[in-house]
Amino acid sequence: MADKVAFLLASDFEDSEMQQPYDAVTRNGNEAIIISLERGVELKGKKRSIAYTSHLSIEEARAGDFDALIIPGGMSPAHLMENELVLNFVREMNRQGKPIAAICHGPLLLEKAGIVSGRSLTAYPELQDELSEAGAHYIDQPVVLDENWITSRTPHDEPYFIEETLKRLSVNAY
Repeated sequence: MADKVAFLLASDFEDSEMQQPYDAVTRNGNEAIIISLERGVELKGKKRSIAYTSHLSIEEARAGDFDALIIPGGMSPAHLMENELVLNFVREMNRQGKPIAAICHGPLLLEKAGIVSGRSLTAYPELQDELSEAGAHYIDQPVVLDENWITSRTPHDEPYFIEETLKRLSVNAY
């Protein structure tokens, strides 16, 4: 049975960090649902090469309805991380032990949700100090796996990020 995968997204996301995982998830038979602050809003990547329309508002989203969460990077996490409903959604996905894949600036949502202490992860290299100060163990590798988390640094790491994310989903013919 295919998985239902949530993508937390706002405008100014890193284009490829959304497009590549989204395409891989759907190509492999999973359902991808874009969750943003509002439903039906066009969200544009920072390079303006791609846009997506949100399927659900964060008010409508329930962690129990999803099998996994993907958090693309770019400026999208900064636009989302002050919203308490977004942070609660991330916390609940984590509490339920569901796979959470975050790339580039995506791990900032994990940090802002207060769940990085004692966990190993990677992210955009300039975030190392902030994440370490929050209690995370930062590892400078293309992909870091820690329990239900899959984290990566930059668009260059996308093949590893996508491969490990798909391994956690029910349908994974990458």
